[in-house]
Amino acid sequence: MQGNLVGSTSKSSFFKFLIPSLFGLLLFVIPLPYGSMIPLEGLSSINIGIGFIAELIKIVFADYMLNIALVVIITSAILSILSKFINIKNEFLNSVLNVSPFWLLCRILGAIFITMTLFNVGPKVIISDVTGQTIIGLLPSLLAIFLVSGFFLPLVVDFGLMDLLGTLISKFMYKLFKVPGRAAVDAVSSWLGDGTLGVMITSTQYKQGYYTTKEAVIISVCFSLVSLPFSTVIADQLGLMSMFVPFYGTVCIASLACALIMPRIYPLNKFSNSTYNGVAHLKEELVPSGKNVFEFAFEKALYRAENAPSFNTIIIQGIKTVIDMYLGLLPLVMAWGTLALITAEFTPVFNIISLPIVYVLNLLQIPDAHIAAPAVLVGFTDMFLPSIMVSGDGVSQITQFIIGALSISQLIFLTETGAVILKSDIPLNLKDLFIIFLIRTAIALPIITLIANLLF
Repeated sequence: MQGNLVGSTSKSSFFKFLIPSLFGLLLFVIPLPYGSMIPLEGLSSINIGIGFIAELIKIVFADYMLNIALVVIITSAILSILSKFINIKNEFLNSVLNVSPFWLLCRILGAIFITMTLFNVGPKVIISDVTGQTIIGLLPSLLAIFLVSGFFLPLVVDFGLMDLLGTLISKFMYKLFKVPGRAAVDAVSSWLGDGTLGVMITSTQYKQGYYTTKEAVIISVCFSLVSLPFSTVIADQLGLMSMFVPFYGTVCIASLACALIMPRIYPLNKFSNSTYNGVAHLKEELVPSGKNVFEFAFEKALYRAENAPSFNTIIIQGIKTVIDMYLGLLPLVMAWGTLALITAEFTPVFNIISLPIVYVLNLLQIPDAHIAAPAVLVGFTDMFLPSIMVSGDGVSQITQFIIGALSISQLIFLTETGAVILKSDIPLNLKDLFIIFLIRTAIALPIITLIANLLF
């Protein structure tokens, strides 16, 4: 930005910032009691707008969502195979469909797994309630959240809202977490809406030049938290709803500790401060002398709104985003999620590799260590599995509290957030994600255990 950001700011630029940003706040940031306004079962009583719309889509189209997922995943596999024999001239479609042999295999496996699971044919290890059926249960949520966020994301990223909020808290965010202030919007969208939503916002901002590689990586694995609504599902599964506030408070404290420590250590500190494909770095600027921070933030927001894309551009880009996420991500979730759950449920792999964890849990004096140890590691595959493994009357409540809070704080799980990160342009690979998962576990577990002992 040059000297005078706004120059002679017109009323039109003010309203161009104000109206989309207000809608953006309502959709992505501010929780409201939407569920009480519409008498439908399945709606959360309090949610952000984007989460409410996604839930509404799931309920209204409940009879069709899995069929839509089936068509999307099979279409992705067929078109990806055909792309190896047909020259696709459209650059966007070619980038979506013409993938490497590894990702092509994932799409084919996804198509095979969803077909077998929906039609209940094939080996039990693939189609059982704890493997394939669990994964297809996630697909309606992903279909809905990708659809609405693909079209509504520009309200928070393209009309000045992130510029305003980011500038106001940029100094605070960078000193503590090594990321720009606008990352706070990513975090809030994840916290109140969906972790995958935060990753999508981060990836979009990274490609536009607002984040460096290091910043995008830090935000995606430190701020794209499991949503508040899903955390209530975990607490309810474990019978901890009566103490949900201290339960979620513990998650927040552990996640905050991870966000403070991890940007300063391996592997996050190995990433460069370069931008995506060398695009110009649109970093947050220092407040000029003679201006207060709010005045400068407001000017930046108006400047951003004045240069926002047209309505047609937003619609076209939204369609492309939805197609990319549907064809690229849904098969990956189906394939990787099913394979991960097969490994967890039908092989002794996690029981074997978790043997050292038993000694750690005994050292921390956590009851039922032999049951809890596999649950500590299985969270890498799916966020709900650890709670399932320690639920029931045979496990101490303090252990259930620790494992439940830890499963949310671990953040990286292949059936959702991990798959979205791998599919995005954020340069993290599977090895990086597993190392990050282990480090987050090592940081969060002692903190959660200490708080649990104080509470119980």
